[in-house]
Amino acid sequence: MSEDRSGGVVAAAGAPSAGAVLKLLNRESAILQFNRRVLAQARRSDVPLLERLRYITIVSSNLDEFFEVRFADYLEASRSPRTTVTSTDVRAVSAEAHALIDEQYRVFNEEVVPALQALGLTVLSHAERNPAQREWVARFFEQQVRPLLMPVGLDPSHPFPQVANKSLNFICRLEGRDAFGRENLIAIIKVPRVLPRVIRLPEALSEGKQAYVLLTSVIRAHLGEMFPGRRAESFSQFRVTRDSDLDVDEDEVTNLRQALRTGLSTRHYGQAIRLEVVATCPQELSQFLLTQFGLPEDALYRVNGPVNLGRLTQLIDQAVADELRFPPFEPAWPKKRLPPGKSIFERLRQADLLLHHPFESFDPVVQFLREAVEDPEVLAIKQTIYRTGAKSVLMELLIEAVRRGKEVMCVVELKARFDEEANINWAERLEAVGAQVVYGIVGLKTHAKLLLVTRREGKKLQRYVHLSTGNYNPRTARLYTDVGYLTADPGLTLDADAVFLQLASQVKLKAPRHLVTAPFVLHRRLLAHIHQVSQAARQGAPARIVAKVNALTDPALIHALVAAGQAGAEIDLIVRGACMLPPGVPGLTDRIRVRSVVGRFLEHSRVLYFRWGEGSDDEALYLSSADWMTRNMLGRIEVAWPVRDAAMRQRVIDECLVPYLHDTLDAWTLSADGQYCRVGEKGISAQKALMRRYETKRD
Repeated sequence: MSEDRSGGVVAAAGAPSAGAVLKLLNRESAILQFNRRVLAQARRSDVPLLERLRYITIVSSNLDEFFEVRFADYLEASRSPRTTVTSTDVRAVSAEAHALIDEQYRVFNEEVVPALQALGLTVLSHAERNPAQREWVARFFEQQVRPLLMPVGLDPSHPFPQVANKSLNFICRLEGRDAFGRENLIAIIKVPRVLPRVIRLPEALSEGKQAYVLLTSVIRAHLGEMFPGRRAESFSQFRVTRDSDLDVDEDEVTNLRQALRTGLSTRHYGQAIRLEVVATCPQELSQFLLTQFGLPEDALYRVNGPVNLGRLTQLIDQAVADELRFPPFEPAWPKKRLPPGKSIFERLRQADLLLHHPFESFDPVVQFLREAVEDPEVLAIKQTIYRTGAKSVLMELLIEAVRRGKEVMCVVELKARFDEEANINWAERLEAVGAQVVYGIVGLKTHAKLLLVTRREGKKLQRYVHLSTGNYNPRTARLYTDVGYLTADPGLTLDADAVFLQLASQVKLKAPRHLVTAPFVLHRRLLAHIHQVSQAARQGAPARIVAKVNALTDPALIHALVAAGQAGAEIDLIVRGACMLPPGVPGLTDRIRVRSVVGRFLEHSRVLYFRWGEGSDDEALYLSSADWMTRNMLGRIEVAWPVRDAAMRQRVIDECLVPYLHDTLDAWTLSADGQYCRVGEKGISAQKALMRRYETKRD
């Protein structure tokens, strides 16, 4: 089964009118719509100014990945003889991307930059710099920049250079002749990544303000010095975005790690997808670049400012203005449920522990692993590794565990996009000290998040497991909303051990009794629950679905939800990103509501609630690592697990679902035409309410 990209149709089973069908929303357009919601954060007066700038940089980063992966795949799909994606679809998505980027630069230039200047944070162009500032910039250029630049004049023996993905470059058209009397008109300057993109001027030259200059402005002001005896009559910054998805045929390679390591060396030079130039770039130069990169006119993006707004994170980091950032928030340690200094193993023998990040600290997870490493009774540790970061206290602890003689097994997902190199490095370090490292199952990414500890307690072995909706990354755990679950439950821990056994040995095992895993059971289980809800609705019993996920693009799940809604079930979907199900279509999705919440933290937890009757046994609540996408259901190793304790289940509902259904400040609602409307500009923010709850209670 493949994911529908173009906005296909799903037959609506049980529709009031015979033959009624539902046209799905375009997935690529839905991704761009999400970035519109992120960009809207940059326009909010209640968001601190530097954070508004940060949202602009986040949009740039998101769009880079969109072009590198999603749009690159979309273009490839449009060329397939069996495709449902047409050239018209591609042009429509391209036009939407152009409009979004134009709006991004308008917000940057007309709203955020003037507001920063009014508060004394200014980015000075060459024309705005006074003589003393120009003199300082000239020295900086001569001492720090020029030695690293190497202009290349193009001629038959100096062909167009290799331009790396997302690198900064300049193109110049030169007057006059070169040192050898020839008219090589075009020169290219590649700007090394090691150079800072934002430079702060000394306070003595800043006239009481915080003054900055952009590297692009510095180079532009001194281009003439790069070509003695000639004049740069026209020029432009440019940046090319390339297809960056690593294409490795796992069935054909004998060493996946080595194949990926080789692929990483060429990733920066994949097929060109997008070309960015400044708005003033002459047509002649932009056309020359399009020809060099083999791109159509639609792939050209003229921007009113620096070609990579994402690098302005350097300004945010350098600025001395805490009042222009979000107030610091320190995640709470669950003192009552986990008293400081108490053994986590002892605590878990009494009851399970649920952690809601980032409102609660990720430190108990680190302590769980540290205690396992230091405890002589712990015999084995097993962990999945997806996105841990280049620096990771958890990975260092695993290495220390091996040194202390414990059995350590790590399932390292080498194909975690844009984290491949970090994961390869960790895999090599772990192997070097003697850990057992496996790379999951050929053709299936291991996206499940599990950490299993086996401890000797008297004459028996006791297992403890941590399950999570998010990654083992303490840094992102302060930025993403996720739920972690620590337990000594025999059923869940036995199932977790079976998952690791299967990932290592690839043996055929019985389906776990408590964990619900993909690609084997999860998809069918979700469809079965949705069907249960449909049946209950037809019988007039309470019928309810609330699902909080990052994306909803799987046609089978969409089909099932449509049928359940038509049967009378009430369905609320909290989908942060791409959603292909259009709600509110008369006769088809009247009972389905879709909302997205975009706030200070990135919504990342997956929480699934089903009710199909009045009894206490007629409901189910799951936490999961999987989004409702075909790739997650059928192409990845994922886990979902039930929350069976009534009090804990109610806590998840009260914290992860109810506040988001009542959010009137950060929430957006999706309409049938694929457009989103912000619910309001005042009222309740789910994230802020949870922050206040944990700041005041501190458990």
